[in-house]
Amino acid sequence: MEKKCPECGEKIIGRIDKKFCSDYCRNSSNNRLNKDSKNLIRNINNRLRKNYRILESFKLQDGKAKTNKTKLVDKGFDFEYFTHLYTTQKGTVYFFVYDLGYLPLDNDFYMIVKRE
Repeated sequence: MEKKCPECGEKIIGRIDKKFCSDYCRNSSNNRLNKDSKNLIRNINNRLRKNYRILESFKLQDGKAKTNKTKLVDKGFDFEYFTHLYTTQKGTVYFFVYDLGYLPLDNDFYMIVKRE
């Protein structure tokens, strides 16, 4: 029985459980299958990654730093994308992007914190 590559139709040579004739065909097939369904997830992950890099760019002293909204926005920070919220017992709400978070303060200032 001769197996054919589902991507290009060429004869498959090699292991019996091989599905594609080459890495190129395997990658092409997977990219085509995941293109539309994963696009939203990819875009959200890119936004989260960008927000994380921006928060990480601030020098933390004792696990904290203070900045204003203008600096965050100028670097491209998007306040709509974060991974989770943390509410303290006093009711203060921190917005986190993975292990880096920010706390909105008065006068458009933000405190950036790193969770241990």
